[in-house]
Amino acid sequence: MRKLLAALATFALLQGCTSVPMAHPYEDAQMKRFETVADKSRIYIYRNETMGAAIQWMVSIDGRMIGATAKDTYLVAEVTPGEHTISCTGGEFHMLKVTAEAGKNLYIWQEMRMGFGNAKTQLHVMSEAEGKAGVMGTKLAGTL
Repeated sequence: MRKLLAALATFALLQGCTSVPMAHPYEDAQMKRFETVADKSRIYIYRNETMGAAIQWMVSIDGRMIGATAKDTYLVAEVTPGEHTISCTGGEFHMLKVTAEAGKNLYIWQEMRMGFGNAKTQLHVMSEAEGKAGVMGTKLAGTL
C-alpha cells in the first residue's frame, strides 16, 4: 500500500506546474493588442494546454534563445521578413521552418503530447483568428 501511495504522490508532483519568468502585465496587455511593425514580423508562440504542465520548453528562433514556455504562456519575438527556424527543447527537440512577412504577425501553437517516458511537442502555424484566441487565453512569459 505504501508503494502505491508513493507512486501516486510522485505522479501528482509530475502533474504539477512548472513556472517560468513572467513579463509585466502591462507588456502582456500591449502584446495582446496584436499590433504589427511595418518592416518586421512578430512571431507569437503559445502553449495553452495542461498536458506536460510539469515541463518547460526552451524556445529558439534561428538559434537565438528567446525564452521558455510553460502551461498557459506565450512568447513574442520580432524578426526580419524571410525564412526562420523555430526550435523547442524540453522532453525532446522539435523544429519548424516559417516564412515571415513584413507587417504581419505569425501565430505558432506549441502542441503538447506525452510520449513513452518523456513529453513531446509539435509546432503548428495557426490562422490569425485561432492564434489570437490561443494567445488571449495565456500570459506573456519573460524573454531571455
